[in-house]
Amino acid sequence: MDILINVVLPLSLAIIMLSLGVGLTVQDFTRVAKYPRAFGLGALCQVVLVPAAAWTVATAFGLSGELAVGLMILSFCPGGVTSNMISKFARGDVALSVTLTAVVSLLSILTVPIFTAIAVRHFMVDAAPDVSVATLAMAMFLITTLPVALGLLLRHGAPALALRIEPGLSALAALLFVLIVLAALAGNWSLFAENLASLGPALISFNVVLMLLGLGIAGAAGLAWRMRKTISIEVGIQNATLGITLAALISGQASGFSAYALPSAVYGITMYLVALPFVLWFRKR
Repeated sequence: MDILINVVLPLSLAIIMLSLGVGLTVQDFTRVAKYPRAFGLGALCQVVLVPAAAWTVATAFGLSGELAVGLMILSFCPGGVTSNMISKFARGDVALSVTLTAVVSLLSILTVPIFTAIAVRHFMVDAAPDVSVATLAMAMFLITTLPVALGLLLRHGAPALALRIEPGLSALAALLFVLIVLAALAGNWSLFAENLASLGPALISFNVVLMLLGLGIAGAAGLAWRMRKTISIEVGIQNATLGITLAALISGQASGFSAYALPSAVYGITMYLVALPFVLWFRKR
């Protein structure tokens, strides 16, 4: 289990983020200037609305301590390649999805450490572990920003190779995601069973509310239907693997997955149950 947490988990996340970078082009970043309203709205919702919703849900469902912090950590993690794939299946604006994921993922090196430190102090109070913003920022750089940048450089310098390995990387990323979620659930099975009655509904509500809010806000802003679908997915889908990895970084446990990881692990399953009806509806319109 120690090897899984200290080696396999961060390596898996790095591979997942590398697969995101390999799928990027320079145009994905210049698209920010081409569609400033859609991008600005999506980014603002991800950085501000999602954590606010998590805070509200944690309070409303009576989550406390490590579980509340775990939900907050999850809310700080942008969707990653999962949201891109779901947007594609939903016939959304995949280019906008990729742009939002790429830029917000790079911004997370700044937002995640600061927000995490605030959440830990608020929900854990005297029991709060020491969270070094600088150390967490460096870890975020190594396991998210650097792999994305390397993937982008590979796509730019050797596009043929990047296109050839992208499907394999995406498949490996999906497999690693499943294994990480299962391992985190197995490592906290008793805690999972004790809190399923409150944690399950809380996570499902969190997911559903965000997808509806994203859709409604994008509609109120007058965005095209394909962009509305994408904003809904980008706001509603979080990177559970990053959430589990961050939980391991802040827990300080010498072995085993901490309770901080449980919300992300459960969400790694429930998000597909929530997203499926939305995707089927989106595909019909």
